[in-house]
Amino acid sequence: MALKCGIVGLPNVGKSTLFNCLSSAKAQSANFPFCTIEPNVGVITVPDERLIKLTEIDKPKKVIPTTIEIVDIAGLVKGASKGEGLGNQFLANIRETDAIIHVLRCFENDNITHVDGSVNPVRDKEVIDAELQLKDLETIENRIDKFEKQARVGNDPKAKKMFELASKFKIVLEQGLSARTLKLSDEDAKAAREFFLLTNKPVMYVCNVDEASAKSGNKFVEMVKEAVKDENTELLVIAAATEADIAELETYEEKQLFLEELGLDEPGVNKLIHAAYHLLNLKTYFTTGADESRAWTFVQGTKAPQAAGIIHSDFERGFIRAEVIKYTDYVALGSESACRNAGKIAIEGKEYVVHDGDIMHFRFNV
Repeated sequence: MALKCGIVGLPNVGKSTLFNCLSSAKAQSANFPFCTIEPNVGVITVPDERLIKLTEIDKPKKVIPTTIEIVDIAGLVKGASKGEGLGNQFLANIRETDAIIHVLRCFENDNITHVDGSVNPVRDKEVIDAELQLKDLETIENRIDKFEKQARVGNDPKAKKMFELASKFKIVLEQGLSARTLKLSDEDAKAAREFFLLTNKPVMYVCNVDEASAKSGNKFVEMVKEAVKDENTELLVIAAATEADIAELETYEEKQLFLEELGLDEPGVNKLIHAAYHLLNLKTYFTTGADESRAWTFVQGTKAPQAAGIIHSDFERGFIRAEVIKYTDYVALGSESACRNAGKIAIEGKEYVVHDGDIMHFRFNV
């Protein structure tokens, strides 16, 4: 399954620099607002040491990691919900993403202009929150009118339920809160997706700091932590400019040496990718053999037939069973045949819930 994350934030907070770290596609990076006008799109591989280990064991002809699509979206300003700046374009682009990576400037630099003249990440966060909430309120008010008419004229029970759900969202949004703060049952949460609300998307806050603050953060990071403590979200501290320098290094050894000098155990962008997975409840299963070792992304709780369908719809439609090997068993024993001889291959049916790291082989007939 393809995961699409949108990088958002005010102008000049480091969105394009972070994008350049993540993707082989290079967004222009300059010291003026709206440097990024068309959304830059890059596809990046998800780092996974387990896939590397499987390739060492099976030595396949082809290795295919799972990927994330990253979109660098034009900077937003006050009034975007009313079309100010590049507001309408910004909001249309963000609506198409699965999750939001909200970059906040947490560093001081007189050479990089802040659109509001001073560094205050909480204020910046509130500006974007307010614009997205205003746009969602407009969306919800339109939906309320629609569902109210359908419920009254057609006596439609679904329309009545959707009207009631939309009314709950309206109350929350009018209080200056994001839609994601509304506590919903699983059934209502599924129904709410039909509203396509911007503030109902999972969000990850990325505090963009200077190199000296990459490991321990700074006063601006502490401000953000306090502001988001009641949100169900992820928060990462990344020095985007430093990450850009790391990305330019050619060898793994050079990168590790640089990280050691900074007191870091891995690049911040790797942590960001893993945090995005956690935010969306995503996991990975593998298929492996002499021809190909491959990682596949699935939502936690997915059952075997639906996991098979990620490879091809025919696999789900004609699902018979799944042969499952635990990653630790595969690595310990060194091959599929050894796992079979040791009785470490489980035969699972349609109700099997796939686990992170499972090595799968599907039997199907169509």
